[in-house]
Amino acid sequence: MTFVLVVEDDPAIVRTLTINLRARGYDVEAVGDGRSGLQAVDERPPDLVLLDLGLPDLDGVEVLRRMRAGSRVPVLVLTARHESDDKVEALDEGADDFVTKPFDMNELLARVRALLRRAGGSDEPLVVETEHFRLDVTERQATVGGEPAHLTPTEWQILEVLARHGGRLVRHQELLREVWGPAYARETNYLRVYMSQIRRKLEPDPGAPRYLLTDPGIGHRLRTT
Repeated sequence: MTFVLVVEDDPAIVRTLTINLRARGYDVEAVGDGRSGLQAVDERPPDLVLLDLGLPDLDGVEVLRRMRAGSRVPVLVLTARHESDDKVEALDEGADDFVTKPFDMNELLARVRALLRRAGGSDEPLVVETEHFRLDVTERQATVGGEPAHLTPTEWQILEVLARHGGRLVRHQELLREVWGPAYARETNYLRVYMSQIRRKLEPDPGAPRYLLTDPGIGHRLRTT
């Protein structure tokens, strides 16, 4: 199981991150200050660190500097600072990416997935090709019959989850949690609306879908043949 260390002193943000990351299958530990973060990295090396810059004991950039002295773990910086100098300094000290508070949870989770893919040595794009359409999920580019097609961010998130399962069934609750978060696990009407929109954009016959299939009452799958 992928282990994510959260170094953040705001209890509300910690709770939100922990709930959303655990709902997506990550093992999460949270600490509230920089020294505890450095100790946690030494005791149990994580696969990814979410690091706040505004910590109560050490500045987040200093924590990052010390962390980089002995670890190459991917670090996603969380910052309420909007000045570009702070972000540049964090990147110069070895941060892999950053998000500015208040952040969009779906964007943060997408950045987490991207950093973990890179850390795992997989630079292969996630691409789905069928007789009728092509989806470069990594770059979020779609063509239907060779012509560009526009998909919304939420539609791309749904397609990414389905594509990562390689044609296997994704249960309604899992798909809802992945895209909207754990509070929406029963909102199956969301999926009906969005799956209908996606079919209209991609399927040759949206009324008789060939690729975006539904197992009634259970879940959805994305086939390529």
